[in-house]
Amino acid sequence: MAQAIRNVCGNCEKAIVSWSDGNPYLIDASGAKRYAYHPDPDSYLCIGNDMPHLCLACGEEFNIDSRAPVPACPKCRSTETVGTFEMEGYTCPYCKEGVFAIDPKFHAIS
Repeated sequence: MAQAIRNVCGNCEKAIVSWSDGNPYLIDASGAKRYAYHPDPDSYLCIGNDMPHLCLACGEEFNIDSRAPVPACPKCRSTETVGTFEMEGYTCPYCKEGVFAIDPKFHAIS
């Protein structure tokens, strides 16, 4: 089972929704990634996970592949990144003033 949360900046109100299980994937017959979200019956075949991240320096949203992790933001090369499911309490990179907090009115389960 997966859970979704929404983090919202207390200043500019930028909101980012994130799922606890990221983006699990398998490789299909053509060699391409195919995401298999819960409750996809093929989810047991998953071999990797693209985890959504946020660059705290430039605001770039990108995935980090569990099979080929990168140490820095692909846009600005900063190592100040955080998984979007763990960004509560971090300063917003968009307005540079607010702090992200989990929206208590938003909740989803799959």
